[in-house]
Amino acid sequence: MMLRFFCCYAFAVTQQNFFKNTMIGGMAVMQKTILSASIALALLTGATAHAADTDALLKRLDELERRMEQAEQRARQAETQAQQAEQRARQAESQARQAEAKSLQGQTKTKQAQIQARQAEIQARQTEIQARQAEVQAQEVAAQEAAKAKAAGGPEFSFKGYARAGFLTDEEGNGVKGVGPYMTPAGNLGGPIGRLGVEPDKYVEAVFDSKITHESGAYSKYRLMIADGVLTNNDWTADDSDLNVRQLFAELGNLQSFAGSGTFQDAVLWAGKRFDRNNFDIHFFDSDIIFLAGTGAGIYDVKPTENWSTNVTLYARNFGTIEPTNDEVQSYILTANNYVGPWQFMLSGMWAADNGDRKPIPVTDAAESGVHLMLGYNQPNFYSYSQGFSKTGILYGQGLGAQVKVLGSQGDLTSDAQSVRVYTFGVTPINDSWRIAPAFMAQYSQDYYYKGDQYTWASLNLRLEQPITQNFLMAYEATYQYQDLDTGTNVSNLQPNIKTKASGNVFKFTIAPTFNLDTSAGFFQRPALRGLISYLNWSDDLSGFNYGQPPNTDPQTGETTFANTGWTGTDHWLFGVQMETWF
Repeated sequence: MMLRFFCCYAFAVTQQNFFKNTMIGGMAVMQKTILSASIALALLTGATAHAADTDALLKRLDELERRMEQAEQRARQAETQAQQAEQRARQAESQARQAEAKSLQGQTKTKQAQIQARQAEIQARQTEIQARQAEVQAQEVAAQEAAKAKAAGGPEFSFKGYARAGFLTDEEGNGVKGVGPYMTPAGNLGGPIGRLGVEPDKYVEAVFDSKITHESGAYSKYRLMIADGVLTNNDWTADDSDLNVRQLFAELGNLQSFAGSGTFQDAVLWAGKRFDRNNFDIHFFDSDIIFLAGTGAGIYDVKPTENWSTNVTLYARNFGTIEPTNDEVQSYILTANNYVGPWQFMLSGMWAADNGDRKPIPVTDAAESGVHLMLGYNQPNFYSYSQGFSKTGILYGQGLGAQVKVLGSQGDLTSDAQSVRVYTFGVTPINDSWRIAPAFMAQYSQDYYYKGDQYTWASLNLRLEQPITQNFLMAYEATYQYQDLDTGTNVSNLQPNIKTKASGNVFKFTIAPTFNLDTSAGFFQRPALRGLISYLNWSDDLSGFNYGQPPNTDPQTGETTFANTGWTGTDHWLFGVQMETWF
């Protein structure tokens, strides 16, 4: 029994060691050696045992061996799985290293791209700097060349101009005549209506200037201006052209001879044929307030005091050949035009030798002299109310000066002729969508053409503009003109059956859809491309009045017409298009 116990104990110990070795992951060779020793010991000790016990032991040993093989198989599988897990771990580690390498490569590429972008930016800045340097050098070279040209007496040329061109037709498609801002009977006295929609003419002015600046700063300027005006719509107008030279003069400024003189420091000398530099007009009437022009000489910008500037000019004009002497009468206009702050005071004297020899005017003689005065107030705002500008003034003329607008231009005035004219106009925006330009002129004259005549007229014009888009606007113009005209009794004694009195009103309304470059630039943005629709209405009493001359009549009906238009009745429609520009 002791021997059996020992064998069983040896078997148990062997089995326990086996499982320990298996759990620890021992080697198969050691497991087999221990097992073989255990079996041998059991056989030696069991030789004396009972046969039944031997069979039972063998079965147990077989079962034990089977279990050991299964355990060994599981151990191998576990080892394989461990190896696979280790391989997967190594693969994961390899992939992680590859991802890290790619990330580093990406970061490197990003940094390289950033460096390249910065290099490109630096190159662009260097190119810009080089371009600026080249531009500055070019400007310096141009300035040097200009200075050399000035020092060498080289001329600087400039070109300016004004032009308008359009056509008008009535409601029947007929052309028009005698139509314009001075189309009413009062137009003979300088009484205008608003110009928008009543100008069918084609008129152009081209001004060419050549200026030479001396190295001392003194300069000379030469100007040539040519102009032409026709009514025909044809492209070839040689047979109808009035092409002529309207200005031809030279001036000198910044003269060293005047340097250091407070009065003449900025004086400008001129001589030739010209429009006076300080003429100004009411654009919406196409009417000058003062138009001083002719051939002569003068000096501008004399400053007796710091706040007082004066211009002194002498112009000569021609009245043409007079009857019955056939003499060519010439008139002269001496003017002092003064500016003190916003105030303007102008004094002109005029004379024309032998003008009184023209065909006698009833009861009196033609004027051979005259005087003209103007007082104006010019504001850099709209009557101190809003932004814009405004001008207001009064004019008085006697004798030859009774033609208060175009000084010294009219010789058929009586020696007693007198005229008083007032004017005011301005421009201002109402808001972002509307702007307004009111204008008013009125005049009273007596003993003008004939002793005892009296003429009164007043014109009120309102121009509105409504910008619709950046390049399109709607323009509206409304005019009211009142006139009371009386040639006096001396004409009726000289010309029987002549209409000597007329009184009434004229109304005009125009709509003009207009295109230009920038409608926000104000009233004076040009060029302007316009469509025109106008309606005119007048008092019937104004038809047939012609200042002591036989009235104009319709050749078919014999009816008297409205001024020189050939229109009978009391109203008319006009349609047309127009371009107007200046630069």
